[in-house]
Amino acid sequence: MPDDLSHHARQLRDLADLLEAHISHPEDPHAPHPDTKEILGGRHTNRGQLNYAVPESLQLQRRIRRYNADSGIPHGDIVALALDAFLRAKGYPPSLTSHPEPS
Repeated sequence: MPDDLSHHARQLRDLADLLEAHISHPEDPHAPHPDTKEILGGRHTNRGQLNYAVPESLQLQRRIRRYNADSGIPHGDIVALALDAFLRAKGYPPSLTSHPEPS
C-alpha cells in the first residue's frame, strides 16, 4: 500500500508543478519554466547530445538557425526550451530534486 501512496504523492507533486508553471506565466504558455531558465543559465551545466531523425519538410534546422540569429539563444538551448515546454505541457516535467554539481 505505501507504494501506491508514494505514486499518488508523486503525481500530485507533478500536477502542482504544472499548475505553478501555468500560473507563473498565464500570459505566455510557452514561457520557459523558472527551473529550466536556471539550468540553461548555469555556466557549468552538463550537456548531452540528442540525435533524432525528424522530417526534413518541417525545416527544423533552418528554423532553429533563423531563431538563433534573431534571438541570440544558442541552438541547443532553443531545442531544450522547446522540448521542455512541450513535455511539461503533456504532463512530463523533469524530476529535479537538486541541480547536479558541475563536473
